[in-house]
Amino acid sequence: MNYRVSKAFEIESGHMLSTHPGRCRFPHGHTRRVEIVLAAPDLDANGMVCDFQAIKLAVRECLDRLDHALCVNSLDPNLPGLAGVRERVVVFEKTEPTTEVLARYIYDHVAAQIRSGRESEAPDGRRLRLPPHLVVERVRVSETSSTWAEYGK
Repeated sequence: MNYRVSKAFEIESGHMLSTHPGRCRFPHGHTRRVEIVLAAPDLDANGMVCDFQAIKLAVRECLDRLDHALCVNSLDPNLPGLAGVRERVVVFEKTEPTTEVLARYIYDHVAAQIRSGRESEAPDGRRLRLPPHLVVERVRVSETSSTWAEYGK
């Protein structure tokens, strides 16, 4: 049995699904809720799975990249026309940036943060990291109030 904690975030992001037969092939955006669930077999010295601030710091770079950005497939024929706003375009290599793909993208980022042992500085000066015994149980990304996709192992 494991202990579990969850931290949720909200970002604004857009995407175009170039191979979609309907309106999703056009640029459109969502207020996305991102929920990250981490698990551990034991609690740390503070009686926690991990510090919630450590989760926030570990995922910040990834979510900042997606927030107020347009996610696009590298094969999308409209990609060259986005050169003027390139700093806010996130290109997914030969992959449609569906909500399922975004869930996997965020999952992989958090898992890599755990593996690397990377530390970040909290606003109060503490050095925090996600402990190596943590497991990313799942990442759920909501596209609307009634739809979501998740990735987990």
